[in-house]
Amino acid sequence: MKKKLLFIFALSAGISNAQNYLHQALVLNEGYQDYTTGEILVPVTVGSYDPINDVYNSIDTLFGMRFASDLLIDQGYYYIAADTKIFKFDLNTNTQVAVVDCPGVRNLGIYQNKLIATRGEYQQYDSYLHVYDASNLSLIVAIDTAQGPKYASQNIVVDGSSAYIAVNNGFDWGNEKGFVGKLDLNTLTYGNELDLGPDGKNPDNLVKVGSFLYTVNNKDWSGSSVSKIALDGTSNSTVNIATASTGCGTSALRDDKLVYQISMENTLNEFDINLMNVVGPVNGHSLSYYELAQEPVSGNLYTSETDYFSFGKVHIFSSNNDELTSFDVGVSPGTIVFDVRPISAGLVNEVLSFGISPNPTEGLFTIENIQEGDYFVTDIAGKLIINGKITDNQQVDLSNVLPGYYIVNVSNGTSSGVQKVLVR
Repeated sequence: MKKKLLFIFALSAGISNAQNYLHQALVLNEGYQDYTTGEILVPVTVGSYDPINDVYNSIDTLFGMRFASDLLIDQGYYYIAADTKIFKFDLNTNTQVAVVDCPGVRNLGIYQNKLIATRGEYQQYDSYLHVYDASNLSLIVAIDTAQGPKYASQNIVVDGSSAYIAVNNGFDWGNEKGFVGKLDLNTLTYGNELDLGPDGKNPDNLVKVGSFLYTVNNKDWSGSSVSKIALDGTSNSTVNIATASTGCGTSALRDDKLVYQISMENTLNEFDINLMNVVGPVNGHSLSYYELAQEPVSGNLYTSETDYFSFGKVHIFSSNNDELTSFDVGVSPGTIVFDVRPISAGLVNEVLSFGISPNPTEGLFTIENIQEGDYFVTDIAGKLIINGKITDNQQVDLSNVLPGYYIVNVSNGTSSGVQKVLVR
């Protein structure tokens, strides 16, 4: 009996450590302001998409904010950059924990207990880079333009104890810049700005792959390019990709490619970051998108569309570019972030006993002796097949999988258990 219990516990721990699942996708909707009158007609909202039940719910409204530009999840909390403020929310209860004024806030990054915020607006600031205490949002330092970025800044990539900052001066038409600077997160000193050159102006996105950074640049809004920067500063190169700008933020890393869309077009394009050349259009996409984001567990691509004043919708595509589902959200869904959690997170105390019937099965089976909780079914390699909430005598359908053994992991909040099921 002990051997069996030890085997179940070890198997449960192994799956728990190796396998994650998507708990929810948070969608930040920018809303709609009439800039001719200054009136906010549709407020900023944040919502949650439940992938298990395919349900979206609005969870909060940020009144008085003209727009929102970023959302970041970290350590049981999420942070929102919205117009003139940074908000901190509890990830599980969606209650507001803290808020701080930060006019012109654009993007966020985090390292240990330091929250980094870039700034940029039509007006000039004496500091385009702030660092806050993530626990209570108190300001640690505002790095002024003598010591930090001299122009409006945007995207942030945190790599170890360094934060890389995209500096674009994007609000000063005709005077766009193209720099990537480095913030030492231990000493909070800024430097080593790298000039991306005349074709690398106005970086709109910044991602890291391996030992390189990549920026998608909108130049002077008459063209677009991709730059590749070595983290050690030894090299950088830029390749032009179009004679028009990309959509506002409409680019993302998808596996080993950058996907992007040219402004006002409905073709999704791929760029090979290793070969540094345009691959071409992606089949299966015919909408004009606003946001692109790859979900890290399944690899599904989330895309958003909007007319910027009356509706917003998110479409989910498989790795084969088949549309799996879509759901309505708020106006201008500009940021999609994924709340990924480990299976049976924090369950380390007791082994939970439950039954599976029938076993072997033709595909349909019942989880017995568990009234409530969660279940996760993976293949032998640990890939998640299906998950959901448990009700009394919960039925699970594996009729669409290949024959073989699968792992059923269940949890009820205080304990967890694992069993194998054979699908014939």
